[in-house]
This record gives sequence, C-alpha cells and structure tokens, in this order.
Amino acid sequence: MTDSVHPAPPSAAPVPAADTPPTFSDQERKITLIGLLVVFLLAALSQTIVSTAMPRIIEDLRGFNLYSWVTTAYLLASTVMVPIYGKLSDLYGRKPVLVFGIVVFLIGSALSGLAGEPFFGNFLGGGMNQLIAFRAVAGFGGAALFTMAFAILADMFAPAERARFGGLFGAVFGLASVIGPAVGGFLTDQLSWRWTFYVNLPLGLLALFLIIARMPKLTHRMAGKIDYPGAALILTTTIPLLLALTWGGTTYPWDSARILTLFGVSAVSLVAFLLVEARTRDAIIPLSLFRIPMFSLGNLASFIMGMAFLGVILFLPLYMQLVLGVSATNSGFSMLPLMGGLILSSIVSGSVVGRTGKYKPWMIGGGLVLMLGIFFLTQITTHTTLADLGWRMFIVGLGLGPSQSLFTLAIQNAVPVGQLGIATSSSQFFRQIGSTIGAAVFGTLLLNNLHTELPKHLPQVPGVQMNASSFDLGALRASGNGSGPEAKIREAFGAQYAQIEKALNGDRAAAQALAHNPQLPADLRALVTGGGLQAQVHQQLTAQAQTVGTVLKTGEPGRQALLGSDQTPEALKAQLRALPPQALATPQAAQATARQVERGILAQEPAAVQQATRSALAEIKATLEEQARALAARLTGGMKEGFTAAMTHMFGTSIWIILLGFVVTLFVPAIPLRGRAEPVQAAPQAQSGS
Repeated sequence: MTDSVHPAPPSAAPVPAADTPPTFSDQERKITLIGLLVVFLLAALSQTIVSTAMPRIIEDLRGFNLYSWVTTAYLLASTVMVPIYGKLSDLYGRKPVLVFGIVVFLIGSALSGLAGEPFFGNFLGGGMNQLIAFRAVAGFGGAALFTMAFAILADMFAPAERARFGGLFGAVFGLASVIGPAVGGFLTDQLSWRWTFYVNLPLGLLALFLIIARMPKLTHRMAGKIDYPGAALILTTTIPLLLALTWGGTTYPWDSARILTLFGVSAVSLVAFLLVEARTRDAIIPLSLFRIPMFSLGNLASFIMGMAFLGVILFLPLYMQLVLGVSATNSGFSMLPLMGGLILSSIVSGSVVGRTGKYKPWMIGGGLVLMLGIFFLTQITTHTTLADLGWRMFIVGLGLGPSQSLFTLAIQNAVPVGQLGIATSSSQFFRQIGSTIGAAVFGTLLLNNLHTELPKHLPQVPGVQMNASSFDLGALRASGNGSGPEAKIREAFGAQYAQIEKALNGDRAAAQALAHNPQLPADLRALVTGGGLQAQVHQQLTAQAQTVGTVLKTGEPGRQALLGSDQTPEALKAQLRALPPQALATPQAAQATARQVERGILAQEPAAVQQATRSALAEIKATLEEQARALAARLTGGMKEGFTAAMTHMFGTSIWIILLGFVVTLFVPAIPLRGRAEPVQAAPQAQSGS
C-alpha cells in the first residue's frame, strides 16, 4: 500500500534515504532478539508478579483503602505514554527511547521496593502513597518496553520473518502470566514483598546491557518536532477515561457526578485532540493513518478482541477459587491450558503466515474458534472439574492466539515504514484501552448478573443481611477461605449464643430481648421466659421431693421401691442406702425422715440450676454450631450456583461482543506481506490545516 509523501518544508533538514535496505548480521539479530525477549519478559512480569504480594504490602504499609491504586497508577502511566513513545521513536530512534524507558522503569521498581522505609519518613504522606507514586514512575518507563520491542522487531525483520516470532513473544507473555503470581508469592513468603520489585533489577540490567552494547544502531532521524499540544491532549483524554472506567461501578456509581465529569472531560479533550491533530504537521497520531483501512479496521478489531481477552482471563481465576476451590496462587497455574492454546496457535499461525504471507484466514479462523470456546464456557456448572474447564480454556486460547500478534503485524505491514513506531504504539494503545474497557464492561455485567442470580440461590440467614445489591466480588473471593459471609453467619450465631448465655445467667435485658425475638425457637424461648430455667429446675425438684417424700413415708417398702426405680438419681439412692433401719421403723420416724430427705432435695436447687445451665448451654452451643455449619454449606453452595450462573450469562453476552469483532475482521484488507526489510523512510507529512 502506498501513500503520497509531501516534501518537507524548506526549513527542515532533508533526511537522506538509504539506497539499500539496512542489513544486519545473524549475530546482531539473535542478540537483539534475545534482548527484546528479556525486555518483553520484564514488562510482562511487572504486571503479574505483584498481585500475590499485595495482601502483605497493604498489611505492612497500612493502606487497604488505597489497594487498587497500586495497579491503577501503573496502568494509567503505562497506557497514556504508549503513543507518545511511539512518535518519539519515529523522530529520534527506537534505541534511545527503549533505553530511557528501561532506566526509568528500573528506577521506579527500585523506589517501589523502598517505599515505606524509615529514611523516606512521611514523604508524600506515607508508605502507601509512596508506593503508588513510584509505581506510576515504573509505568511511565514501562510503556516503552512493549511498544519499542515490537517496533524494533519491525525495523530489523521483514514482516514475513517477523510473523514467526509472534508465537515466541506470546510464549513469554504466557510464561509471565503463569509464573508471575507464583514467583511473587514465593519471594513474599521467603524474603519480603519488596523483592517482587527488586527482582526486576537484574533482568532490567541484563536487558539494558544487551540493548546498549549489542543492539546495532537503527537509522531513525526523521524530520519533525514534538507535538506538545497533541501529547497533552492525549493525557487529558486518556487519564479521565481510564479513571472513570476504573472507578465506575466500584468506588463510585456509574451515574455519579464524579464519573460523569470524568467522561465529559475525556470527550471534550478527544474532540480538541482531533481538531488539533488535523492541523498539525507532526501530529503525535497522524489522522491520515486512519485513512488506511488496515490501520483503522485492524485497530478496531484489536480493540474489541482486547476487551474479550481481558474479560475472559480476568474472572476465570475467580471462578476457579470460588467454585472449584483452587488457591489464589495455584489458579495462575490453572490458566496453563488457556495460555498453552494461545501459545500454540500463535506459533503455528505465525509460522504459516511467515511462509504464505496470508494472515486474514487465521484472523477469521481465530475469531470462529474463540466464539466456539466461549460457547463451551457458557456450559460450565458448579460440578465442572478442573480438567473439564481446562479443555474449554484450551479452545479459547486457540482462538485468542492469532489475534495477539497478527493484527500488529498486519498494521505494521500496511503503514509507511517511516511511521512504524506510531503505528505499533497505536496498536498497543488501542488494545490496552480495549482491555481496560473490557474489565469495566465485563465487571459490570458480572455484578449485574450476580444481583439477579444470587437471590435465586442464597438461603435466608437469620441476623445476617444477604441482599444481592450489597454483594461484591470481595465477598465472593473471601468465601473461598471461609472468611466471607460464612464468617458472618458464625458471628451471628455466636452473638445469639452469647445473648442466651447472659439470659440463663440472670441478665434480665438479654432475657427480654430473647423473649421478643420471633426467630428464636419456642423451646429456647421457654428457657428464658416465665421464670426461665431456674423455674423449671425448681418445679422439677419440688415434684421430685414430693414424690420421694410420699413414697418414703410408707417406711422400708418405700425405700426399697425408690432404690429399685430407674428414675431415682444415683446420688439419692446412695443417701437412701445410708439411712439406718430405725429411721423408717415407725410411721412417725418415716415421716420425719421423709421431710428431711425432701429438704435435702430442695437444698440442691442452686447446684442443680448451675448444672442444668451448663448442660443447656453445651447443648445449645452444639446445636447452633451444627446449624451454622449447615447454613454456611447451603450459603456456599448457593453462592457457587449464583456465581456460576452469573459467569455463564456474562460469557453468553461476550459472544456478541466477539461476534462484532469478527464482523470487523471480515472487512480487514488482505495485503501481501513485504518479503524483505525496507529502508527507514521519512514519515509522510500531512498538509497543515492552518
């Protein structure tokens, strides 16, 4: 595909065009490829390794209310800088931008590991605020890692060659997604959470050495200047949008003034950005690129597939933890089937496309397989095993694989060589925005589905509010380890037991509260009303004393009858055996002895009340604990059923989103891949509108 190239203005220094394509030795290519893979691994690990360390971090830095900002700060900084780095690399070269990005990333990682140390004092308001700021610094540098890796790959390898490496980079990303959480958990347990940041330093220094010392110079020196207004408007468009998508439906309602204001600021800035870029010769994202069908349609399809990708992988680990009982760390390893399918299809599609130059059939085939895999995910139940889920995830991975590298490859192939940097960064930028929107959209879908499905499956819990409108994913996640609503059930039953214990021990206020509690069973209410347990014991002892006295007045026959009765307590039998014969020899003696035994029985009332109280409390406690366990089991089962139903409905909705991306893919033009590396050219200049 060709675009007209307008001559540079007279004041601009001419850029000599190379007569022949730049050539690189095999050793230069191999070492550069290794360096780029290390850079890619560094960038991918930085996004996955911290997750398992976060509970320890918020415990040490006491920043639970700022939990999400550790991720949000990195996401904001790394996303908004992507197109800016792309344009800078077209103007000043890939290598300086990549080196700058690695250095800033390493500085941010080192500072993140030092957050909260005593020598920082109360800088920025404390350790958690320091960590958020330093993660933003790391994100500021990290934005260059992914973008420059793909752009340098495009500079040094022709598209036909480059296609074969897509699977290799996909494998690195899959490896980081699986081992990142496990490595983070190991470092946190064995050393400290700070090492989840320090571990970036040796990897980064290795990448820095390979890039500085071994990577050949790439002849990028295009005429032009930095588009400062465009860069500023990208920030004012993207940052409010990402904040609104991150906060919406979680921190603030979607219709709150704060969220609507952020969307409004983003929309106004987008309009201003389009107006400015249309009149700027050195636009940071030249609007002329959108006239290239592969660029516009490819980025749109990549944007939609980015939504689908994150929507699938973000909530599957939660399903594994809640429904299948997989631990948080092991849920990362349980994603291996999906990553395996993604790596396999990415490698195979890249290899075949590298030989044939035809990428569109793989894009279409990947979309069809992805929809099939998502359909299979809509069939999961609470009884689905990990192996059963695994083959479904493998099919999803097979469908996702081609889209992970082929869209970027096709976009790079369609744009002028002089604009490879901005084309590559734009592809990455739109995919990241799509992923962020996907997280927000699918998160909202899941919560809305939960509000519909949970009431159908959750049992009514006395003393515990279980309405679905106040239910969140944190409660679901906590239920997997018994610290969620099940703990509330135990607390509710424990509080009820404590109140019963107070009432039985003479607390009148507790007794009155229980007497007016309609949820309390009648037999328990009888223990605290009408004199309570003490009255029942007094009545029983009085009846026993009267019975024993009446029988004992008959003399020795009465004693023998009582000794032979199973209803006579052993302690009373021992007392009766100790009576001398003369105590029952005459009617007068028998009556006197009977009155004495009656008084002895009634004198046991305080001890009998205490014993009855202890026995009653032990029985009540055992009953309540059993009821709590049974109710918690019903609650857990109901939560699993409700969450699974919400997940399957969410997957069903996602099929329509993927179908939209598939339809867009059908219109993507099929452009033959360039068969050889081409010289770096000056970027086509857009006519100034001023």
